[in-house]
Amino acid sequence: MSNYYQEKIECASREQILAWQNERLVKQVKNVYDNVPYYRKKMQENGLTPDDIKSVDDLHKLPFLTKDDLRDAYPYDLMARPVSDCVRIQSTSGTTGRRVVAFYTQNDLDLWEDCCARAIMAAGGTKEDVVHVSYGYGLFTGGPGLNGGSHKVGCLTLPMSSGNTERQIQFMTDLGSTILCCTPSYAAFLGEAINERGMKDKIKLKAGIFGAEAWTEEMRRDIEKSLGIKAYDIYGLTEISGPGVSFECSEQQGMHINEDHFIAEIIDPNTGEVLPEGEKGELVFTSITKEAFPLIRYRTRDICVLSRKKCSCGRTHVKMTKPMGRSDDMLIVKGVNVFPSQIETVLINQGYAANYQIIVTRQGNSDRIVVQVELTPEMAADSSFNKTTAAKKLVSGLKAMLGILAEVELVDPKTIARSEGKAVRVIDKRNLYK
Repeated sequence: MSNYYQEKIECASREQILAWQNERLVKQVKNVYDNVPYYRKKMQENGLTPDDIKSVDDLHKLPFLTKDDLRDAYPYDLMARPVSDCVRIQSTSGTTGRRVVAFYTQNDLDLWEDCCARAIMAAGGTKEDVVHVSYGYGLFTGGPGLNGGSHKVGCLTLPMSSGNTERQIQFMTDLGSTILCCTPSYAAFLGEAINERGMKDKIKLKAGIFGAEAWTEEMRRDIEKSLGIKAYDIYGLTEISGPGVSFECSEQQGMHINEDHFIAEIIDPNTGEVLPEGEKGELVFTSITKEAFPLIRYRTRDICVLSRKKCSCGRTHVKMTKPMGRSDDMLIVKGVNVFPSQIETVLINQGYAANYQIIVTRQGNSDRIVVQVELTPEMAADSSFNKTTAAKKLVSGLKAMLGILAEVELVDPKTIARSEGKAVRVIDKRNLYK
C-alpha cells in the first residue's frame, strides 16, 4: 500500500467522502433489498423501497439491525451472495451459545486487510517493519485481520497467535519484531515477562496495536513504559468485518473510522434518534462496500462520541472515542464477549435457579471473572450434595460456553440480594471506561 494511496483516501475532503458514501450507500441498499429477503422484509415493514434512499441524508429512514437479527437469521439469511462466492467465515460468540458468523468474498477480505494496513501505517509501520501478531487466529478476527494488513504494507509478518511466552520473546528478540499486535492485557503480560527476564534491552519494539477489549489510559501508559513503545488503539466487530473499522493515529485522541467503507451514526439508545456530532450515544455502523455480509444500521451497543475536529495527523475521516460503556449487558473479558444469558443457560441446564451474580475485577492487567451462584433449597438440604464437585462441574460448563475460565462460588439460598426492578447481574470493578 503506497503512501500516495493512503493520502488519497484518508486525507480526502469531506465533499469527496460524502460523494463516496452517497454512491455506495444507494448501491448497497439496492443490493440488500434485491438479495437479502430478511432485510427486504424489514424495509417493506417500514414502507421503504430502495428508491427512498438517495443519499446519506436518508439513512435514518432505514431500520436497524441488532444482535437479535443476527441470531434469528443464523447462519445464512443475511447473506447477499451465494456461498459459492464466499471464501471465508469468521465468528464470535453469541448471547446464548449461538455464534455470530460473518461471511467474506475475496474482495471483502482485500478491503478488510486494507483497513488493517491503514492501522499499521498510522502506527508508523512500513515495509521495513517486522509485525508480531499475537492475536488469536482461527475464527477470531484479530489474527487474520492484522496478519493480512501486515502483508498489504509489505512487512515481515510473524503469525505468533497468543500463548507460549518463551517462544514469543525468543522470536521477538531473534527476528527483531518492531510492531506488536495483540490484546492490551496480553501486551501487559508480555511486558511483565520481558522485564522479569531482564530482556527489555534486547527487544526492538517501537509500537503496539491493541484491541478486542476495553483498556484505560492508565493501562496504556503502563504498557508503553513496560515495553518502551507507543501504544495504539484499534476497534472493530466481527459482524462488520473485524479490527480496522477504526484505529488511532499518532495523536492518540480517538480512532479514525474508515469512512469510505463504513458510515457511522450516534443514536439515543432508548429512542433510536440520531444525535448530532459531539453527543454521547450508541454507535451504529452501515457497511457500504461489503459484498457477502453487508449490515445496514447495525447497533453495536458501544457508547461513544464522534468528532470531526481537525486532526494533526492530516487524516480527515471522522474519529470515535474509546467506547465509554455498553447499552446492553455484554461484558468483554480477556477479549471474549460474555453475556449473562450465556451463564444463565449453563446454570439452568445444571439444575440451578437463575439467582446469580457476575463479578469482574482486574488484578494487575489481567481480568478475573467470578460467578456467585445460589444453591437451591433442595441442594442446601441434601447432605450428599458436594459443593466442590458441583462447583467444578459449573466451571467446566462455563468454560465450554464462554471459552474462558470463570471461577464459581456456591452460596447459600437467598444470599444474593433481590431487586424489585431489573436484577443486578453484573458488578464490573475494572473501571475501564473512565
